[in-house]
Amino acid sequence: MLKKTIFPAVAVVSATMLLAACGSGGSSGSRDFVRAVGSSTVYPFATAVAEAVAKSAGIKSPVVESTGTGAGMKLFCAGLGAQHPDIENASRRMKKSEYEECAKNGVKDIIEIQVGLDGIAFAEGANGPGMKLTPEDVYKALAANPYGKPNTAKNWSDVNPALPAAPIMVYGPPSTSGTRDALAELILTKGCESDPAMKALKEKDKDAAKKICTDVRSDGAYVDAGENDNLIVQKLADNPKAVGVFGYSYLEENTTKLKGIPMNGVMPTYESIVDFSYPGARPLYIYVKHGHLGAIKGLKEYVAEWAKSWGPDGTLKAKGMVIASDDVRAKSADIAAKMTLMDPAALK
Repeated sequence: MLKKTIFPAVAVVSATMLLAACGSGGSSGSRDFVRAVGSSTVYPFATAVAEAVAKSAGIKSPVVESTGTGAGMKLFCAGLGAQHPDIENASRRMKKSEYEECAKNGVKDIIEIQVGLDGIAFAEGANGPGMKLTPEDVYKALAANPYGKPNTAKNWSDVNPALPAAPIMVYGPPSTSGTRDALAELILTKGCESDPAMKALKEKDKDAAKKICTDVRSDGAYVDAGENDNLIVQKLADNPKAVGVFGYSYLEENTTKLKGIPMNGVMPTYESIVDFSYPGARPLYIYVKHGHLGAIKGLKEYVAEWAKSWGPDGTLKAKGMVIASDDVRAKSADIAAKMTLMDPAALK
């Protein structure tokens, strides 16, 4: 019993000592500002919270980097110490394999907080043809090998005669992005598994099915626009026949330039994301290193500022965040207040 009581305290002290020893060059050897990495979708919300906490708590403004969720996880999981980020912003949940990489590098105590909702919005320019898509349409248009055969579709009408006879040109996120992961899980896989043969293959060979369902073509029909959703907005404004994929907040902020594309007949709207009737709805998270709480100045205050900002009357709604339900926000606020550790057994 004595060992169980002492061990967590020893772990925190060890992490704090490591932070002091591995600082960024200050006189104390530790960092006096918060550093967050990760999702380009969460980035505008994270920077808004950073600006708010710098004013309210009188601390240095946290530094937020838009690296993409996947790349951010690698940075976050690389280790403890002031040379490593304190927070990972994520537009999808941490994977089991990512937690295992974290744990391998000593990052075992992690706090997972859902901060809101978002949707993978499909959009076109304001003068676009008025596309109406389904997950099956998107899969047939973007998969490298739809249903196991090489993709030969050139025009949208090749995948669905009801669609325009316009070249397939989709600007979207890179493979390091959580938005790309969510695109694969929520849209491409759903379209792929509309074929009973793909469902059967998934039961026999999960890895083979995943490859067929989620690999995106590389012949120019899908254009990796990097971790810059504003670039996609500009591309759509310049090319009315193109389609873009990004976080819903970028669509909401550019309604004079863009219009949403319905998916399964449901438009990407605030309401359809809240009730998850829109197929691309997804939760947004931040992940916090417990071992950094006592050593990085302002980290506790920054997390607390998130909880002040994500409600119906908070600053993030005005930035385009879709507010989570009352029960989700209450649970997240409790986790943020108590810094409750995540249970890695729940990850996939």
